[in-house]
Amino acid sequence: MQPGTGTCKPRASLKRSKILHMALMGTSDPSGEAEASHEKPFVLRALQIALVVSLYWVTSISMVFLNKYLLDSPSLQLDTPIFVTFYQCLVTALLCKGLSSLATCCPGTMDFPTLRLDLRVARSILPLSVVFIGMITFNNLSLKYVGVAFYNVGRSLTTVFNVLLSYLLLKQTTSFYALLTCSIIIGGFWLGVDQEGAEGTLSWTGTLFGVLASLCVSLNAIYTKKVLPAVDGSIWRLTFYNNVNACVLFLPLLLLLGELPALYNFPQLGSAHFWGMMTLGGLLGFAIGYVTGLQIKFTSPLTHNVSGTAKACAQTVLAVLYYEETKSFLWWVSNMMVLGGSSAYTWVRGWEMKKTEEEPRPKEDEKSNVEV
Repeated sequence: MQPGTGTCKPRASLKRSKILHMALMGTSDPSGEAEASHEKPFVLRALQIALVVSLYWVTSISMVFLNKYLLDSPSLQLDTPIFVTFYQCLVTALLCKGLSSLATCCPGTMDFPTLRLDLRVARSILPLSVVFIGMITFNNLSLKYVGVAFYNVGRSLTTVFNVLLSYLLLKQTTSFYALLTCSIIIGGFWLGVDQEGAEGTLSWTGTLFGVLASLCVSLNAIYTKKVLPAVDGSIWRLTFYNNVNACVLFLPLLLLLGELPALYNFPQLGSAHFWGMMTLGGLLGFAIGYVTGLQIKFTSPLTHNVSGTAKACAQTVLAVLYYEETKSFLWWVSNMMVLGGSSAYTWVRGWEMKKTEEEPRPKEDEKSNVEV
Protein backbone atom coordinates (compact mmCIF):
# COMPACT_ATOMS: atom_id res chain seq x y z
CA MET A 1 0.00 0.00 0.00
CA GLN A 2 1.30 3.43 -0.95
CA PRO A 3 1.81 6.14 1.64
CA GLY A 4 -1.01 8.62 1.70
CA THR A 5 -3.75 5.97 1.48
CA GLY A 6 -6.21 5.63 4.33
CA THR A 7 -4.88 2.30 5.50
CA CYS A 8 -1.62 3.80 6.76
CA LYS A 9 -3.23 6.12 9.32
CA PRO A 10 -4.48 3.44 11.76
CA ARG A 11 -1.00 1.99 11.74
CA ALA A 12 0.55 5.33 12.75
CA SER A 13 -2.07 5.92 15.40
CA LEU A 14 -1.53 2.43 16.79
CA LYS A 15 2.18 3.15 17.03
CA ARG A 16 1.55 6.42 18.87
CA SER A 17 -0.89 4.77 21.27
CA LYS A 18 1.66 2.02 21.99
CA ILE A 19 4.33 4.59 22.79
CA LEU A 20 1.93 6.53 25.03
CA HIS A 21 0.91 3.32 26.80
CA MET A 22 4.54 2.46 27.48
CA ALA A 23 5.24 5.96 28.81
CA LEU A 24 2.26 5.93 31.16
CA MET A 25 2.67 2.37 32.43
CA GLY A 26 6.46 2.42 32.78
CA THR A 27 7.29 -0.30 30.26
CA SER A 28 9.69 -0.37 27.39
CA ASP A 29 9.62 -1.65 23.84
CA PRO A 30 11.95 -4.65 23.71
CA SER A 31 12.09 -4.70 19.92
CA GLY A 32 13.08 -1.04 19.79
CA GLU A 33 15.76 -1.51 22.41
CA ALA A 34 17.09 -4.57 20.61
CA GLU A 35 17.35 -2.68 17.34
CA ALA A 36 19.11 0.22 19.05
CA SER A 37 21.58 -2.13 20.70
CA HIS A 38 22.67 -3.49 17.30
CA GLU A 39 22.96 -0.09 15.68
CA LYS A 40 25.67 1.42 17.90
CA PRO A 41 28.66 0.08 19.86
CA PHE A 42 28.11 -0.44 23.57
CA VAL A 43 30.64 2.23 24.65
CA LEU A 44 29.03 4.88 22.44
CA ARG A 45 25.54 3.99 23.67
CA ALA A 46 26.70 4.04 27.29
CA LEU A 47 28.29 7.47 26.79
CA GLN A 48 25.14 8.84 25.14
CA ILE A 49 22.95 7.51 27.95
CA ALA A 50 25.28 8.98 30.60
CA LEU A 51 25.20 12.39 28.88
CA VAL A 52 21.41 12.36 28.49
CA VAL A 53 20.80 11.30 32.10
CA SER A 54 23.26 13.94 33.33
CA LEU A 55 21.49 16.57 31.23
CA TYR A 56 18.15 15.56 32.75
CA TRP A 57 19.54 15.72 36.29
CA VAL A 58 21.21 19.11 35.80
CA THR A 59 18.14 20.64 34.12
CA SER A 60 15.66 19.33 36.68
CA ILE A 61 17.70 20.18 39.79
CA SER A 62 18.64 23.61 38.43
CA MET A 63 14.98 24.39 37.74
CA VAL A 64 13.94 23.50 41.30
CA PHE A 65 16.67 25.63 42.93
CA LEU A 66 16.04 28.55 40.55
CA ASN A 67 12.30 28.47 41.18
CA LYS A 68 12.95 28.42 44.93
CA TYR A 69 15.08 31.55 44.48
CA LEU A 70 12.39 33.32 42.44
CA LEU A 71 9.56 32.32 44.77
CA ASP A 72 11.09 32.65 48.22
CA SER A 73 14.44 34.42 48.14
CA PRO A 74 15.09 36.87 51.03
CA SER A 75 17.25 38.97 48.71
CA LEU A 76 14.61 39.12 45.96
CA GLN A 77 11.50 39.41 48.17
CA LEU A 78 9.11 38.81 45.28
CA ASP A 79 5.70 37.62 46.47
CA THR A 80 4.06 36.93 43.09
CA PRO A 81 4.06 33.13 42.55
CA ILE A 82 1.26 33.28 39.96
CA PHE A 83 3.18 35.83 37.86
CA VAL A 84 6.34 33.71 38.00
CA THR A 85 4.35 30.71 36.75
CA PHE A 86 2.60 32.84 34.08
CA TYR A 87 5.91 34.16 32.76
CA GLN A 88 7.38 30.66 32.51
CA CYS A 89 4.34 29.52 30.51
CA LEU A 90 4.71 32.57 28.24
CA VAL A 91 8.39 31.77 27.57
CA THR A 92 7.54 28.15 26.79
CA ALA A 93 4.76 29.12 24.36
CA LEU A 94 7.03 31.63 22.57
CA LEU A 95 9.85 29.08 22.35
CA CYS A 96 7.50 26.49 20.82
CA LYS A 97 6.28 29.00 18.24
CA GLY A 98 9.81 30.19 17.51
CA LEU A 99 11.14 26.67 16.95
CA SER A 100 8.15 25.87 14.76
CA SER A 101 8.84 28.94 12.61
CA LEU A 102 12.52 28.04 12.39
CA ALA A 103 11.70 24.47 11.31
CA THR A 104 9.36 25.86 8.63
CA CYS A 105 11.85 28.44 7.33
CA CYS A 106 14.82 26.07 7.42
CA PRO A 107 13.52 22.57 6.68
CA GLY A 108 15.91 19.81 7.62
CA THR A 109 17.60 21.77 10.41
CA MET A 110 15.33 20.38 13.13
CA ASP A 111 12.33 18.13 13.59
CA PHE A 112 9.58 20.28 15.08
CA PRO A 113 5.86 20.27 14.21
CA THR A 114 4.14 23.21 12.53
CA LEU A 115 2.18 25.21 15.12
CA ARG A 116 -0.86 27.27 14.19
CA LEU A 117 -3.24 28.51 16.86
CA ASP A 118 -6.62 26.89 16.26
CA LEU A 119 -9.29 28.13 18.68
CA ARG A 120 -11.31 24.94 18.22
CA VAL A 121 -8.34 22.81 19.29
CA ALA A 122 -7.51 25.19 22.15
CA ARG A 123 -11.08 24.87 23.39
CA SER A 124 -11.05 21.07 23.13
CA ILE A 125 -8.02 20.74 25.42
CA LEU A 126 -9.22 23.38 27.89
CA PRO A 127 -10.08 20.80 30.61
CA LEU A 128 -6.49 19.51 30.44
CA SER A 129 -5.18 23.08 30.54
CA VAL A 130 -7.10 23.73 33.78
CA VAL A 131 -5.48 20.63 35.33
CA PHE A 132 -2.11 21.71 33.89
CA ILE A 133 -2.46 25.13 35.51
CA GLY A 134 -3.27 23.49 38.84
CA MET A 135 -0.25 21.21 38.50
CA ILE A 136 2.36 23.89 37.81
CA THR A 137 0.79 26.45 40.18
CA PHE A 138 0.53 24.08 43.13
CA ASN A 139 4.05 22.84 42.42
CA ASN A 140 5.42 26.37 42.65
CA LEU A 141 3.29 27.26 45.67
CA SER A 142 4.49 24.14 47.48
CA LEU A 143 8.09 25.05 46.68
CA LYS A 144 7.48 28.59 47.95
CA TYR A 145 6.36 27.43 51.40
CA VAL A 146 8.52 24.33 51.99
CA GLY A 147 12.25 23.80 51.74
CA VAL A 148 13.85 22.15 48.73
CA ALA A 149 14.93 19.26 50.97
CA PHE A 150 11.30 18.47 51.92
CA TYR A 151 9.92 19.28 48.45
CA ASN A 152 10.08 15.68 47.17
CA VAL A 153 8.40 14.25 50.26
CA GLY A 154 5.69 16.91 50.10
CA ARG A 155 4.89 15.90 46.52
CA SER A 156 5.39 12.17 46.97
CA LEU A 157 1.75 11.07 46.77
CA THR A 158 1.56 11.16 42.97
CA THR A 159 1.95 7.36 42.74
CA VAL A 160 -0.80 6.88 45.34
CA PHE A 161 -3.16 9.16 43.40
CA ASN A 162 -2.28 7.28 40.19
CA VAL A 163 -3.52 4.05 41.77
CA LEU A 164 -6.59 5.69 43.31
CA LEU A 165 -7.68 7.54 40.15
CA SER A 166 -6.99 4.48 37.97
CA TYR A 167 -9.56 2.64 40.07
CA LEU A 168 -12.11 5.45 40.38
CA LEU A 169 -11.98 6.77 36.80
CA LEU A 170 -10.65 3.86 34.73
CA LYS A 171 -11.87 0.93 36.89
CA GLN A 172 -8.37 -0.57 36.87
CA THR A 173 -7.42 -2.70 39.86
CA THR A 174 -3.94 -2.77 41.40
CA SER A 175 -1.99 -5.79 42.62
CA PHE A 176 -1.22 -6.44 46.27
CA TYR A 177 2.50 -5.79 45.79
CA ALA A 178 1.85 -2.43 44.12
CA LEU A 179 -0.50 -1.47 46.97
CA LEU A 180 2.20 -2.49 49.43
CA THR A 181 4.67 -0.08 47.81
CA CYS A 182 2.03 2.67 48.01
CA SER A 183 1.66 2.05 51.74
CA ILE A 184 5.41 2.52 52.12
CA ILE A 185 5.17 5.86 50.29
CA ILE A 186 2.27 7.00 52.51
CA GLY A 187 4.19 5.94 55.62
CA GLY A 188 7.24 7.88 54.46
CA PHE A 189 5.11 10.94 53.73
CA TRP A 190 3.55 10.99 57.20
CA LEU A 191 6.88 10.33 58.90
CA GLY A 192 8.38 13.21 56.93
CA VAL A 193 5.55 15.52 57.96
CA ASP A 194 6.00 14.44 61.59
CA GLN A 195 9.76 15.07 61.50
CA GLU A 196 9.35 18.48 59.82
CA GLY A 197 6.92 19.40 62.60
CA ALA A 198 9.32 18.15 65.27
CA GLU A 199 12.07 20.35 63.82
CA GLY A 200 9.75 23.37 63.65
CA THR A 201 10.08 23.74 59.88
CA LEU A 202 6.73 22.25 58.81
CA SER A 203 4.45 24.38 56.64
CA TRP A 204 0.95 22.91 56.47
CA THR A 205 0.16 25.32 53.64
CA GLY A 206 3.11 24.11 51.58
CA THR A 207 2.31 20.47 52.39
CA LEU A 208 -1.31 20.95 51.28
CA PHE A 209 -0.15 22.53 48.03
CA GLY A 210 2.19 19.56 47.56
CA VAL A 211 -0.67 17.08 47.96
CA LEU A 212 -2.80 19.08 45.49
CA ALA A 213 0.14 19.17 43.05
CA SER A 214 0.42 15.37 43.31
CA LEU A 215 -3.30 15.02 42.56
CA CYS A 216 -3.02 17.32 39.52
CA VAL A 217 0.00 15.41 38.19
CA SER A 218 -2.07 12.22 38.21
CA LEU A 219 -5.07 13.92 36.58
CA ASN A 220 -2.74 15.48 34.00
CA ALA A 221 -1.56 12.02 32.87
CA ILE A 222 -5.16 10.80 32.45
CA TYR A 223 -6.40 13.88 30.56
CA THR A 224 -3.28 13.98 28.39
CA LYS A 225 -4.11 10.52 27.10
CA LYS A 226 -7.65 11.68 26.26
CA VAL A 227 -6.78 14.88 24.37
CA LEU A 228 -3.67 13.75 22.46
CA PRO A 229 -5.74 12.82 19.37
CA ALA A 230 -6.90 16.47 19.16
CA VAL A 231 -3.29 17.53 18.47
CA ASP A 232 -2.47 14.55 16.21
CA GLY A 233 -0.58 12.81 19.00
CA SER A 234 2.09 15.55 19.11
CA ILE A 235 3.43 16.30 22.58
CA TRP A 236 4.93 19.59 21.33
CA ARG A 237 1.55 20.78 19.96
CA LEU A 238 -0.03 19.84 23.26
CA THR A 239 2.69 21.76 25.12
CA PHE A 240 2.06 24.82 22.93
CA TYR A 241 -1.72 24.82 23.41
CA ASN A 242 -1.47 24.08 27.13
CA ASN A 243 0.85 27.02 27.73
CA VAL A 244 -1.16 29.40 25.52
CA ASN A 245 -4.34 28.49 27.39
CA ALA A 246 -2.49 28.86 30.70
CA CYS A 247 -1.29 32.36 29.79
CA VAL A 248 -4.87 33.45 29.03
CA LEU A 249 -6.33 31.86 32.17
CA PHE A 250 -3.61 33.28 34.41
CA LEU A 251 -4.47 36.90 33.51
CA PRO A 252 -7.70 37.13 35.58
CA LEU A 253 -5.91 35.32 38.44
CA LEU A 254 -3.20 37.99 38.44
CA LEU A 255 -5.89 40.65 38.80
CA LEU A 256 -7.98 38.81 41.39
CA LEU A 257 -5.01 37.96 43.62
CA GLY A 258 -3.57 41.48 43.42
CA GLU A 259 -0.20 40.43 42.03
CA LEU A 260 -0.06 43.12 39.34
CA PRO A 261 0.08 45.99 41.88
CA ALA A 262 2.67 44.02 43.88
CA LEU A 263 4.73 43.56 40.74
CA TYR A 264 4.43 47.24 39.84
CA ASN A 265 5.84 48.19 43.26
CA PHE A 266 8.62 45.58 43.07
CA PRO A 267 11.97 47.43 43.51
CA GLN A 268 13.87 45.21 41.04
CA LEU A 269 11.28 45.37 38.26
CA GLY A 270 13.76 47.11 35.95
CA SER A 271 16.68 44.86 36.88
CA ALA A 272 18.26 42.92 34.03
CA HIS A 273 19.36 40.27 36.56
CA PHE A 274 15.76 39.71 37.66
CA TRP A 275 14.41 39.31 34.12
CA GLY A 276 17.40 37.15 33.23
CA MET A 277 16.59 34.76 36.09
CA MET A 278 12.90 34.78 35.15
CA THR A 279 13.70 33.99 31.52
CA LEU A 280 16.15 31.28 32.54
CA GLY A 281 13.37 29.72 34.62
CA GLY A 282 11.16 29.68 31.52
CA LEU A 283 13.95 28.16 29.42
CA LEU A 284 14.50 25.41 32.01
CA GLY A 285 10.75 24.77 32.13
CA PHE A 286 10.76 24.27 28.37
CA ALA A 287 13.97 22.22 28.45
CA ILE A 288 12.72 19.77 31.09
CA GLY A 289 10.03 18.55 28.69
CA TYR A 290 12.62 18.00 25.98
CA VAL A 291 15.24 16.24 28.13
CA THR A 292 12.55 14.04 29.71
CA GLY A 293 11.55 12.81 26.26
CA LEU A 294 15.21 12.45 25.35
CA GLN A 295 15.94 10.33 28.42
CA ILE A 296 12.97 8.04 27.65
CA LYS A 297 14.14 7.76 24.04
CA PHE A 298 17.71 6.76 24.90
CA THR A 299 16.78 4.49 27.83
CA SER A 300 13.17 3.45 28.55
CA PRO A 301 10.20 4.76 30.54
CA LEU A 302 11.13 2.38 33.38
CA THR A 303 14.73 3.61 33.47
CA HIS A 304 13.47 7.20 33.33
CA ASN A 305 11.41 6.63 36.47
CA VAL A 306 14.38 5.08 38.26
CA SER A 307 16.57 8.00 37.15
CA GLY A 308 13.96 10.45 38.45
CA THR A 309 13.97 8.74 41.85
CA ALA A 310 17.76 8.83 42.04
CA LYS A 311 17.72 12.47 40.98
CA ALA A 312 15.27 13.28 43.79
CA CYS A 313 17.65 11.67 46.28
CA ALA A 314 20.60 13.69 44.98
CA GLN A 315 18.49 16.86 45.00
CA THR A 316 17.55 16.31 48.66
CA VAL A 317 21.19 15.82 49.70
CA LEU A 318 22.28 18.90 47.72
CA ALA A 319 19.54 21.00 49.34
CA VAL A 320 20.57 19.95 52.86
CA LEU A 321 24.20 20.80 52.09
CA TYR A 322 23.50 24.06 50.24
CA TYR A 323 21.14 25.48 52.86
CA GLU A 324 23.31 24.08 55.70
CA GLU A 325 20.43 22.24 57.33
CA THR A 326 20.65 19.56 60.01
CA LYS A 327 18.16 16.72 59.73
CA SER A 328 17.32 13.90 62.15
CA PHE A 329 17.80 10.22 61.44
CA LEU A 330 14.05 9.64 61.15
CA TRP A 331 13.79 12.53 58.66
CA TRP A 332 16.25 10.71 56.41
CA VAL A 333 14.33 7.47 56.97
CA SER A 334 11.16 9.17 55.70
CA ASN A 335 12.96 10.21 52.52
CA MET A 336 14.31 6.70 52.00
CA MET A 337 10.83 5.26 52.49
CA VAL A 338 9.35 7.62 49.89
CA LEU A 339 12.13 7.07 47.36
CA GLY A 340 12.32 3.32 48.04
CA GLY A 341 8.55 2.91 47.77
CA SER A 342 8.47 4.85 44.51
CA SER A 343 11.30 2.76 43.05
CA ALA A 344 9.63 -0.45 44.20
CA TYR A 345 6.32 0.59 42.60
CA THR A 346 8.07 1.32 39.31
CA TRP A 347 9.79 -2.07 39.42
CA VAL A 348 6.58 -3.94 40.34
CA ARG A 349 4.58 -2.30 37.53
CA GLY A 350 7.34 -3.03 35.03
CA TRP A 351 7.54 -6.66 36.17
CA GLU A 352 3.75 -7.07 35.95
CA MET A 353 3.59 -5.61 32.46
CA LYS A 354 6.45 -7.82 31.29
CA LYS A 355 4.78 -10.87 32.82
CA THR A 356 1.50 -10.01 31.06
CA GLU A 357 3.27 -9.65 27.71
CA GLU A 358 5.05 -12.99 28.12
CA GLU A 359 1.91 -14.95 29.01
CA PRO A 360 0.98 -17.27 26.11
CA ARG A 361 -2.32 -16.42 24.48
CA PRO A 362 -4.73 -19.23 23.46
CA LYS A 363 -4.80 -19.98 19.74
CA GLU A 364 -7.91 -19.39 17.69
CA ASP A 365 -8.77 -23.11 17.37
CA GLU A 366 -8.33 -23.58 21.12
CA LYS A 367 -10.61 -20.62 21.80
CA SER A 368 -13.27 -22.01 19.46
CA ASN A 369 -13.09 -25.42 21.15
CA VAL A 370 -13.57 -23.80 24.54
CA GLU A 371 -16.55 -21.84 23.28
CA VAL A 372 -18.13 -24.98 21.89
